[in-house]
Amino acid sequence: MTAEPPPRGRPSDGLLRAFAGDAATEALALAVAIPFLFLHATYQPTLSLGVGSTSIDATLADAAIALAVVAAVLRGRREGWAPLRSARVLLALAAAFVLVGALSLATPALLGEDYAVGVHAISLAKFAWYACLLPATLLLVRATRDAVPLLRAVVMWSVVATSWGLLQFLGIVSEFEGKRPGQREPSFVGIHDLAALSGAALVVGALGIALRDGRPAGRSWAFVGLAAGALGVILSGAMTAVLGLWLAVAAVLLGARVLRALDVRRALALLGVALVVTAGTATMRADTIERFAEFIGLREKTADTGVESYAHRTLLAYIGGRIWLDRPITGVGWQASSEEWAYGPFLDAARARFPDEPDQAFPSPEHPWGIQLLYLQVAADLGIAGIVVLLGLAAAGIATGIRGIRSSPVALCGLGWLLVVVGVWTGIGLVSGLPLGALTWLSFGLVAVRD
Repeated sequence: MTAEPPPRGRPSDGLLRAFAGDAATEALALAVAIPFLFLHATYQPTLSLGVGSTSIDATLADAAIALAVVAAVLRGRREGWAPLRSARVLLALAAAFVLVGALSLATPALLGEDYAVGVHAISLAKFAWYACLLPATLLLVRATRDAVPLLRAVVMWSVVATSWGLLQFLGIVSEFEGKRPGQREPSFVGIHDLAALSGAALVVGALGIALRDGRPAGRSWAFVGLAAGALGVILSGAMTAVLGLWLAVAAVLLGARVLRALDVRRALALLGVALVVTAGTATMRADTIERFAEFIGLREKTADTGVESYAHRTLLAYIGGRIWLDRPITGVGWQASSEEWAYGPFLDAARARFPDEPDQAFPSPEHPWGIQLLYLQVAADLGIAGIVVLLGLAAAGIATGIRGIRSSPVALCGLGWLLVVVGVWTGIGLVSGLPLGALTWLSFGLVAVRD
């Protein structure tokens, strides 16, 4: 009697099968891509191709996206393109956002301003390239079983990233600026990207525990994801991730209730984890929070401590708001809010509004800080059309995830991931090629899973 061959499109190796379960072979491409997508460019070999006066930089992350796209096309040819049709609203809104960005490249010229069109066009192309993860995920993750290797890869890589961040915190290994123990750490991805990766792993863990049977990654993976994710968020010190985390935990608990799987003890345990993460992250940022309290007048200022994070972001948000209000319809162009001609007219007003802030806190050619808040920067750069499409895309993703709760736990996981990135994006601007961007598009793909 001979053993039956594995189903077509399924991994057959013993260890690989144990990791991937019954996922289609092509679905492994996303799992393989995770370590490269969540690795800072500093640690990746780069191939630079000259284009006029600028260059296009290709990294291993770009190669990982190419692998996912090729695998998606192969599976689409074999099993059809129905997932793309079912998610046409998400795809249309994503394409519309890229189109608005492309049209905005002409805005500075129409305003008569000097603008490096080539440099910013490449930035937009990189953004669009990462957006290809959305259709790739739709084609590769067609059912819950196809998401298993991706979710487990996220948990595994979170363990590695958190462990490296912990070594940095203890002063054993260096981060980007050398050994700086006892502070928030970037691991090998970056502060906000570590927070996003850790938040994603925590959501996998929270979902596995809330649903009792460990779905969709498995019970053991759920506990590992919960622990590594919680510690990773704390080490990142990103309070924006804490905001997204609370939204995600609320979604997971509500989803479990809808599925009649909610257990009071498990719910209290997850809320306890969220509280621990909140307290730990706040402790990591205690000095910054105290300085912000001084900044907004809740306590007396004790000393001049230079540029402080939250006060600085408030200042930059004020300038970003002034840029948007000055040109609310068109905006100033893709990433043009970092250009002196865009923010310069509002510097005097900003200095009058924030007289106690040091000179280096204000944007300048030497310090083109940007707005550092995605939603406000999109409004300032792309105008009404940009922010409407962005908010529409976010709303469509959340609604799609909510509708899919009864159909697949993967849709609920995607919703949790999406809420995490919604929070993290409040602390960073419109930057192309970030691991955070990769997680964003993966999230939009997962919310559409229905089997």
